[in-house]
Amino acid sequence: MQALAAAIPAPGAALPTPATGSLEAYLQAVNRFPILSAEEERVLAERFRRHGDVEAARRLVLSHLRLVVSVARGYLGYGLPFADLIQEGNVGLMKAVKRFDPGRGVRLVSFAIHWIRAEIHEFILRNWRLVKLATTKAQRKLFFNLRSMKRDLAPMSSAEAGRIARELSVRTEDVVEMEARLAGQEIAFEPETGEDEAYAPAHYLPADPEAEPSRQLEAAETERLRAEGLQQALASLDPRSRRIVEARWLEEKNPATLHELAREFKVSAERIRQLEAKALAKMKKAMLASPARAALPAPA
Repeated sequence: MQALAAAIPAPGAALPTPATGSLEAYLQAVNRFPILSAEEERVLAERFRRHGDVEAARRLVLSHLRLVVSVARGYLGYGLPFADLIQEGNVGLMKAVKRFDPGRGVRLVSFAIHWIRAEIHEFILRNWRLVKLATTKAQRKLFFNLRSMKRDLAPMSSAEAGRIARELSVRTEDVVEMEARLAGQEIAFEPETGEDEAYAPAHYLPADPEAEPSRQLEAAETERLRAEGLQQALASLDPRSRRIVEARWLEEKNPATLHELAREFKVSAERIRQLEAKALAKMKKAMLASPARAALPAPA
């Protein structure tokens, strides 16, 4: 694939890339490359297949760049830049040239179109964030065929949704939901240059003050100090008192009851409550003297 990529001129050479150069200049340039005859195509493909001739691969790729442009035009309705669609299609074209076998009697244009479409399809599904439904083969088929199968731009009727569902072997509910996704439009959170800021979500959606980096850093530092203070306070207790506090307050899933601890230490529940209150008071005093100054909740 690296050898094939080298076959296309780099930016600044005779052929600009659609992403970095002028798209209009790119479209004009690709139409100037001659179309190969069947015999020329066979000879070049044999040279590349048998001898790894990069120049032969280069000529095969360049002669089919106009095909990529033609295929990419069919996907302009998905809201992605035309230049990006062409770039992805070019990747598919290079993959096709690498795998093309002229001995099968099929022209490269017929073989490459499937690779070009597959690469563009994957690019659209990766980047079109509204589509989370197109995960199965049937749903992808629905995603890429729904627009062409609708008879007009009006909302679909139940009968039309049922017809499309039968033809594509999907559920009617999937057709209705996909049409709703395709009809939706993404809105940029921040305004583009020259747009009215008042209509951008960043202008009217309230900001969360806790999401500011300074607030998050402060909260993380406070939590760290609290954890350190808690460990120091626990270390100041005797083993029995520490066990009671940990079982009552630090067990998130199944905190122990007073009666359970009373059975464990063979004393009354009232005695456990007294030990707990004394331990919490001692810990509170220790933590108030620490940098965190964090208060413990009152026992229930």
